[in-house]
Amino acid sequence: MILNFAKENGWKVFFVESVCDDPGVVAANIMNVKVSSPDYMDCNRTDAMEDFLKRIECYKATYQPLEPDNYDKDLSFIKVINVGRRFLVNRVQDHIQSKIVYYLMNIHVHPRTIYLCRHGESEYNLQGQIGGDSGLSYRGKKFSTALRTFLEEQNLKDLKVWTSQLKRAIQTAEVLGGQYEQWKALNEIDAGVCEDMTYEEIKEQYPEEYELREQDKYYYRYPTGESYQDLVQRLEPVIMELERQGDVLVICHQAVMRCLLAYFLDKSADELPYLKCPLHTVLKLTPFAYGCKVESIFLNVEAVNTHRDRPEDIGKKVSNPLMRRNSVTPLASPEPNKKPRIEGLEDHVASSSSAIPVCLASDVSVAVPGQIVNELPRPSDAGVKLSAQQ
Repeated sequence: MILNFAKENGWKVFFVESVCDDPGVVAANIMNVKVSSPDYMDCNRTDAMEDFLKRIECYKATYQPLEPDNYDKDLSFIKVINVGRRFLVNRVQDHIQSKIVYYLMNIHVHPRTIYLCRHGESEYNLQGQIGGDSGLSYRGKKFSTALRTFLEEQNLKDLKVWTSQLKRAIQTAEVLGGQYEQWKALNEIDAGVCEDMTYEEIKEQYPEEYELREQDKYYYRYPTGESYQDLVQRLEPVIMELERQGDVLVICHQAVMRCLLAYFLDKSADELPYLKCPLHTVLKLTPFAYGCKVESIFLNVEAVNTHRDRPEDIGKKVSNPLMRRNSVTPLASPEPNKKPRIEGLEDHVASSSSAIPVCLASDVSVAVPGQIVNELPRPSDAGVKLSAQQ
């Protein structure tokens, strides 16, 4: 039935099958995953365990697994055996399917914690300037020290620390005293010709650009710079690696932190650019099968507020952001060469659609230390959104 429906609509089909015959893994999966599922929201753990074991027996009576050697040899699929102990991959046909395979082969179900925070307050933050590569302010340096104390209190073993390649993030990590990895992909969103400017200066010198960004902050691309959509694509390797790791601290920037937080909370493109990611606050993320627990921990070092709320009256949105005059091919090379700005619709080569972001974003409020401020469901398939239509 699925294959017939896909054929009628011109879609490709990729099956994902998870098979487990290890009793120990099954029992652990039920207790750690199924008991917290929406099906057992008001049920105690013992009753949930008994009920799901009965479900499994019912499934065994009628379930027909994929058969790569006979009936299903022409289908595209991946079979995950015993929660990643083995994989069987059959007839991967395109880039999207290969990315799904890569994702599923690298995720794990072991408990871990991801800490997200911005760099300490910078000199540019104090002046209201965006972008640039300024160093930390006095309060930013105090935050670095407070962050080190916080991590020592967490008593984490084998914690990995990732930063961007910008000075303010590196200076924050240096105070921690351990090794850290620099990721160029974690650099702040490229503001193009608006780098080093305040929003007031942008509004005065580029009034049309200012209004376009107000109308659609996610798809708007700074002239010769990036959009949030470009940033989501740039961060895909970081997200993939985060799924493979244990405990990680990511010291990054406001736009980057929004994108990472959006992935784990499964937010929309409309919400992502307005996530609250205040300075000197650590977001502690604990992913689980059906959600992601979030704790917002303020480290008691004051800082300026760089958050800008969504405009109440943003007017009529641009119908196709890909046709804006400031549309530039997204930059992916290590040393990107800026491409000339497209000045009119007639100069633009029409494009049918844009890439769908891996994940997307809502406000996470600041709370007192240790308080859980948001707990939202994460997709049960660990964030993979499969689209059979090509």
